[in-house]
Amino acid sequence: MPQRPPDVSPEIVQGDLSEELLAAYLKGPDLAVDTETMGLRTVRDRLCLVQLCNRDMRAAIVQIPAENLSSSRPAAGRAPRLKRLLEDPGVLKAFHFARFDVAALRHWLGIDVAPLYCTRTASKLARTYTDRHGLKDNLLELLDVEVDKAAQQSDWSSLELTPKQIRYAISDVTLLLPLMDRLQAMLERTGRSDLARDCARAIPTIAQLDLLGFEDLFEH
Repeated sequence: MPQRPPDVSPEIVQGDLSEELLAAYLKGPDLAVDTETMGLRTVRDRLCLVQLCNRDMRAAIVQIPAENLSSSRPAAGRAPRLKRLLEDPGVLKAFHFARFDVAALRHWLGIDVAPLYCTRTASKLARTYTDRHGLKDNLLELLDVEVDKAAQQSDWSSLELTPKQIRYAISDVTLLLPLMDRLQAMLERTGRSDLARDCARAIPTIAQLDLLGFEDLFEH
């Protein structure tokens, strides 16, 4: 019988991290990160939430109000503490399908995420015996945890999140670092660890191409 995700109560903050959360997250070597937006078109569909969790299971949800994203406000100044954390070279940021999250963070908050790790990319390099590389499939196989995706399509712009939304939003990041560890071990066994690292370094460039509207740039 699969397990449930850890029962973690996140700190919910408005607009940006608190100084205390920033200091706590900067102490660790790595951090799980996820985002929620109003849809899948980054330039059209605004960023609503940024979720974080460290190895001590200290979790946070940063709500990004619409007024913080005003065009009169420079993107790089909208969440300065979050920007400092996600650009810190001493903290590895783990995502699942980092390409999407990195583009959203760059476009809406002016954040150039680095260094980063993408568990979806790692899964494709390590789990070549399957074509199922979604987070739910990875967690079920490698950690024996089943996550409920029922709240995935939701109005994340509301400042009053429901308990179901909060559970969904935070469940992914509480499991990303253990998943990264399992996938990294598989990559090392197959001799693909360096390749995964090089792929991760390329993701910010790919995300920038996505924002600029370039498609199939490397096709003939």
